Amino acid sequence: MELDEFLAEWRSESPTVWVKTSGSTGAPKPMQAEKSRMRASAQMTCDFLGLREGDTALLCMPLDYIAGKMVVVRSEVRGLRLISVRPSAHPFAELSTSPVFAALTPMQVTETLKVEREKALLMGVGQLIIGGGAIGKELTQSLRTFPNCVWSTYGMTETLSHIAMRRLNGSEASEWYTPFVGVDISADERGCLVIDAPAVCPTRLVTNDIAEIETSGSGAKRFRICGRADNVICSGGIKIQAEEVERIIEPIMTRPYVVTWTPDETLGQAVTLVIEAEDGEIDTEEVRRQCHDILPRHHAPRIVRTMPRLPRTETGKLKRNF
Repeated sequence: MELDEFLAEWRSESPTVWVKTSGSTGAPKPMQAEKSRMRASAQMTCDFLGLREGDTALLCMPLDYIAGKMVVVRSEVRGLRLISVRPSAHPFAELSTSPVFAALTPMQVTETLKVEREKALLMGVGQLIIGGGAIGKELTQSLRTFPNCVWSTYGMTETLSHIAMRRLNGSEASEWYTPFVGVDISADERGCLVIDAPAVCPTRLVTNDIAEIETSGSGAKRFRICGRADNVICSGGIKIQAEEVERIIEPIMTRPYVVTWTPDETLGQAVTLVIEAEDGEIDTEEVRRQCHDILPRHHAPRIVRTMPRLPRTETGKLKRNF
């Protein structure tokens, strides 16, 4: 979708616009989003970040998805000056000055950091938000010393982009997400996050994200994500969170990878590590040995294999189950 096409749709008399879900939990599918709730979401973000009329905002994401659409809506609602570039891994390649606000994926940030001129522009962004995928330790470390605000976002298409953020840099860096004003959170019997955000979502949203919730003395809540309920591997009667295994082995991994499971007659599900590499390009037995050295016994991958290209969703997220 082109910018002019979306602006025409946004400024039309229709109370809704079409958006496509990301495909992180299944095949991408279209859904109708209410413009009034998109405006409310835009106001939440702009208020949280302190964005003002006339500030510049970088649009570098596809307009088929909610993330790109909401950059435009924030510009429309707050009067930001939109800078539109072709979606790519290097959104700063053709820029000469840093925007006040930018929303990027982890992949875009990672690739931008590899080019010094682009990195300098990225560091000049006043409010940088990153979403659409996991932010690993190495990338987080690269952002620690950025002079301006860098945020990780939490949200989904159903919440019309993010409903909470956490700082990645400076003295306020944290693993805990702070919900926006008007957003309430709780946990269900599985320990999964439940979102009550009536301004952006008409019903309470029960997620599959296992969350730890902390409540301060004043009643304010914050949360951190431990993994997904559908990413629990049951191996020999022991429940293993795939994301936790990925977090522990990250320091020894040099290629994209994902932890999943393989059917096993004895264990039910065998922990399996799949690495993006050509056949014979890495020593899988050596990787398996290293994993056994740093992981609890039952969490270590029983199987390590390679694939030339790990499956990804249309928005670039790695697919765990394939």
